[in-house]
Amino acid sequence: MLFSPPSHRAVPAVPAVPAVPADEGLSADAALRALSAGDALLWRGGYPAARQLLDAVSRRLPPPPSGGHAAYRAHRGHRARLLSLLYVPLDPGHVVPLRRAPDVREACTGVYGPLDVAAAVPLRELLGVLGAAGWRRSGIAVPALGARIHPHYGVFAPVRQEYVRLVAETPLPATELAFDVGTGTGVLAAVLARRGVTRVIATDADPRAVVCATENLARLGFAARTEVVRADLFPPGRAGLVVCNPPWLPGRPRTSLDHAVYDPGSRMLRGFLDRLRRHLTPAGEAWLVLSDLAEHLGLRTRDELLGRIDAAGLEVAGRTDTAPGHPRVADAGDPLHRARAAEVTSLWRLRPA
Repeated sequence: MLFSPPSHRAVPAVPAVPAVPADEGLSADAALRALSAGDALLWRGGYPAARQLLDAVSRRLPPPPSGGHAAYRAHRGHRARLLSLLYVPLDPGHVVPLRRAPDVREACTGVYGPLDVAAAVPLRELLGVLGAAGWRRSGIAVPALGARIHPHYGVFAPVRQEYVRLVAETPLPATELAFDVGTGTGVLAAVLARRGVTRVIATDADPRAVVCATENLARLGFAARTEVVRADLFPPGRAGLVVCNPPWLPGRPRTSLDHAVYDPGSRMLRGFLDRLRRHLTPAGEAWLVLSDLAEHLGLRTRDELLGRIDAAGLEVAGRTDTAPGHPRVADAGDPLHRARAAEVTSLWRLRPA
């Protein structure tokens, strides 16, 4: 039988797949064999049992291989694709017709839009939607704001806040107008407004981020002094301060959230640097907030970054470094643990040369 996911989606569509009915009679080992063979499973048993099966299959998958970042990402991608082949049905109105299933109507409608046909969704994805809905309701505390930011599904959440602290603590070069390029949840635009910048224009190419940032800035009381626009990098005009926290790793994003972490071919970083002079006032300053994780992983060198800055007609006026927000001693089973342990996040102050 063919099942398709909801047609109104805020994440990349999952193709229609032939689904094999499954229930509590299916063992984890048998499920793993079916999923490894590319068979999608459509769960018909109780909802808690579906979650238990997903966990059991996950535990049976092999650990990440050695071989660096590329091998690690390939393993994670394969793992995600395999686990996403366990589907649960959705009835019209986003009702999960399984025993002891939670009420997912509000969370799913917020992500997918209305649903008026029978559909199916990967259980792994549904759990992500429910988790994101919880974050959206409760928000994430941001000490630099003395308030909470409420992320939407698919918009990068400011869980690690060292980049927020850098923007909150670096002396402002101008307070009349600032641009926040790639705003996401709007957290940096909110920090700038809280610090007294008279006008902040925030941009993002993702319509979900535009809605998310607009709601957050209004909730925080900054609607009158901020504007969020959908744009590829810069808004029109020039500002005395331009802030950008681009994705930190060159690479192809595999999920919606990956777009906040991976920048294919360093497109955003290159575009920001190459076009920056056109959007800075003559005495203006740009703050480029960037982790050096890519350098530790061999994906970019410091000389390459400095060369791009120089080629764009910019000079480094200063740099502030800070330790990352995650634990310095990471899981030894993670092939990235050495790079993460050595990681430094920096705010580069750039000016026209």
